[in-house]
Amino acid sequence: MVTRVLRRAVVPVALAGMLMLAGAALGGIYADGLLFRLVAGAAIGSVAVGVAARRLPSWTVAPISAVLLGGYAALALYLAAGDGGLTLTVARDALANGIPRLLTAMIPIEPTPDTVIIAVGAVWVAGLAATEIAVRGGRVLLGCLPPALVYAGALYVVGPNASAATIWTLTFAGLVVAALASTSVTGAKTHAAVRARALGGAAAGLAVVLGLIAATGPWVAGRVTATPVDPRRYVQPPRVDSLDESPLNRISGWALDPTQQLLEFRPGFVPAAAPSASAKKPAAQPEVRLRLAVLSDYDGVTWRVGGIYRNAGRVLPPPTTPAGAQVSESQQQITITGLTGRLLPAVPTPTRITGARVAYDAATGTLIRPEGLTDGLRYTAISQTQTPDLNLLPIAEVPSGDAWVRYLKVGQNTPKQIEGLAEHLAEGYSAAYDRAVVIEQFLAEHYRHVADAPSGHAYPNLAHFLFGRRDLGGQKGTSEQFAAAYALLARLTGLPSRVVVGFTAPAAGGPVTAGDALAWPEVYFDGVGWVAFDPMPKSDTVRPVEEDYTPPKPTPPPSPSDTPAPTAEESSAPPSAVVAAPTAGGPSTVLVASGVSGGVVFVLVGAALAVVALRSAQRRRRLTFGDPAQRITGAWLEFTDALRLAGHPVPSHLSATEAAGHASVLPSPPKRTGLLRRAVPVTPPAPAPEPTPLPPLDALVDAVNTAGFAPEAADAGQADRAGEQVVAYSTALRERRNRWQRMLWAVRPGPLRWNRSPGGKSPG
Repeated sequence: MVTRVLRRAVVPVALAGMLMLAGAALGGIYADGLLFRLVAGAAIGSVAVGVAARRLPSWTVAPISAVLLGGYAALALYLAAGDGGLTLTVARDALANGIPRLLTAMIPIEPTPDTVIIAVGAVWVAGLAATEIAVRGGRVLLGCLPPALVYAGALYVVGPNASAATIWTLTFAGLVVAALASTSVTGAKTHAAVRARALGGAAAGLAVVLGLIAATGPWVAGRVTATPVDPRRYVQPPRVDSLDESPLNRISGWALDPTQQLLEFRPGFVPAAAPSASAKKPAAQPEVRLRLAVLSDYDGVTWRVGGIYRNAGRVLPPPTTPAGAQVSESQQQITITGLTGRLLPAVPTPTRITGARVAYDAATGTLIRPEGLTDGLRYTAISQTQTPDLNLLPIAEVPSGDAWVRYLKVGQNTPKQIEGLAEHLAEGYSAAYDRAVVIEQFLAEHYRHVADAPSGHAYPNLAHFLFGRRDLGGQKGTSEQFAAAYALLARLTGLPSRVVVGFTAPAAGGPVTAGDALAWPEVYFDGVGWVAFDPMPKSDTVRPVEEDYTPPKPTPPPSPSDTPAPTAEESSAPPSAVVAAPTAGGPSTVLVASGVSGGVVFVLVGAALAVVALRSAQRRRRLTFGDPAQRITGAWLEFTDALRLAGHPVPSHLSATEAAGHASVLPSPPKRTGLLRRAVPVTPPAPAPEPTPLPPLDALVDAVNTAGFAPEAADAGQADRAGEQVVAYSTALRERRNRWQRMLWAVRPGPLRWNRSPGGKSPG
C-alpha cells in the first residue's frame, strides 16, 4: 500500500520539480532569490490543488484554481512590492505591463511586482494543466509538455545574460524519465496482457526518444557554442523627448528665470566633495553637484545622451571604479517641486533608488522616470561618489580603441576656425592633462559668462561664441557654450570628453532653483576615470581672444579680373614647344592624335555603357532577389546611394526616421548661368518657382524599422512598397539636377563599390 502511494506521488512531485527548475533558470538574471521562492510556491500550490481536486468533477477544478491563483498572485505582488507597499494602481500596472517590463528591465532584474507576476502566473497555469493531464487523465508524457514549455520560455527570456543552464536541463530530463518510469511499473497481479502492453509501450517510447536524440543530437551539439538570441532586442525600451535627450538646451531658459524652484534637496549623510581637476582648495560654502544627464554624443548640431534606458528596480549596477580612486557613499532625498520632463537628478553615481520607478542607462549613468516627473514626487537615492587621485593626472594617458570612439567623435564639416584653435592650444603639449588644462584656462581667461546669452551649441553657435565680435554678442555665453566648446576642443585634440548637465545644491540641503543649473565638461584619463573641468571665468576681467589667437581668414580664390596681364617680355618670349613638321613616309601627327582620340572615346563610351548596365543589374538584384528583409536592405542601400550621388550623404548617426527627414528637405542645386559677352541692360529674372516636393519615404522607414528590429516580421508587400518609394525618390532627386548632372548621375561607378560587404550595409 505504501509503495503504491509513493509510486503515485512520483508524477506530481516530478511535475512540481520541473516547474521549480524553470524558476531556477529564470532566477539567474534576477538580483536575489525572491523570484525562485515565488515560482516554487506557485509550482507546489498549483500541483497540490490539482492532486487534491482529482476526485472532484473536472469542471470545478478551473474555478477553484483560478480563485487560489488570484490569492497567491496578490501575495506574490505584496512580497515583491516590499517597502513601497502594494496598491491597486501598482497591481493594475504590473498586470498590464508585466511582459514589456520584464523584457526591458536592466539585468540583474530587481524582483518587483511587474517583473515577477508573469512568471508566477505562467507557472501556476502550467502546473494546473500538467496535473490535469498527467494525474487525472493518466497521460504522463503529454502532461510533461506544459512544464517543458515554461522551462523553454524561461531559457529564452534569459538568453545570453546568464551562464548555461546545463545542470537544470539534465535534472529536468531526469524528472521526465522518473515520471514516465513510475507509470510503467506494474504489480504482480496485473494481467499478463496488460503487462505486455505496458512493456511494449515503454519500449516504443524509449525507441522514439532514442530516435529523436539521434536525429537532433548533431544539430543540438552544433548549437551549444552559439550565443542565444536575446529577446530584448525585439522590445523597444523607454524613449525620451528632445528636451530630455539634450537638456543642455534648457540651460539658457532656466537662466532667464533663476528664482524658479525646481526641487528640494535633503542630504542623508554627505560625501566628501569630488573636486574638479583644477580645484586645489575647498570652496567657502560647500556644494553638492546633482547630475541630471550625461551627454556623450555630438554630431555638430546637438549634444545628446544617446542612451538605451532599461527598466530598473531599487538596485542599480555599481559604477566601475578605477584603481586608486576613493569611493564614498551618500544618501539624499529629493522632492520635485517644479522640474519637468523625465530625467531624475541625483548625486553621481546612484546605486539604489526608492520611492520612484526608474529606467537607467548604464553607459552614461542617466536616470529617467518613464511616467514623467510630477510636483511632489519624492524619492531617496544612495550614490557612490568617486574622488580621483589628482596626483596621477600629470602622467595619465587617455584611452583609445573602439570603445572610446563615441567620446572622440565630432560632426562633419567642423569649422576650420575651431580646428585651428584646437591645434593652436595643443601645440607644444604632448601630455593629455596639459592639453586639458590649457583648454580650460583659455576659455576661462577669454570669455564672459552672461545669463541672457541665447541657447545653442551647434557649430555656428560655438563659432560665434569663440570668435564672434563682442559688440555683436560674441565671446560670451552661459555654461552651455563653455561646456560644449570645451568638450569639442578636447575631442579635436584627442581627449575623450563628454558634457554633463546638472545642478549645484547646498551641501546642508535646501531648495534648488533654475539659477543653480550648470553644465560642465569631463575628460577620461586611464587609471583615474572621468575628471570634471571648470572652464567658467574666475573673474569679470577677461582678455579679448585676439590678443592670444587670431583665427586665419579663408583666402578667396582669385577672380579672372585679378589675374595680372603678361608683360612685354613675357609676350615676346618664344613658345616653350614647337610643333615639328611631319616627316615623309610616316603618319602625320594629326592622324595619330585623331586615331588615339577615337580609341579613347570608344573606350570611355564602352565603360559608361558597362557602368549603366551594371548599376541597372545591381538595382534589380537589390530590389527583387532574396527574402523580404534582404530586399528592404537593398532598398535602403539604393536610398543612401541616391543621397551620395546628390552630394548629401546620410550621416552615420541618424536613424531611419531621421534619415528620411534629412532627405525630405534637400535643396535644389543652383542652376548655372552663362556669362554675358557684353554689358547690356538686363531685366532681373522672375524668382524661380519652388522645387517640387520629393516623394515620401514613409513605407521605406517602416520597412527598415521592421527589418532591423524584427526581420522575421517583414513581408513581401513591405519590400515592394519600399522599393517603389526608393525608385520614385531617386528618380525625382535626379530630375532636380541639370542635364549634365543627370548624365553624370547615370554613369558614376560609385554605387558599385560603396557597399561591397556581403549583404550590404545594414540601415541600423
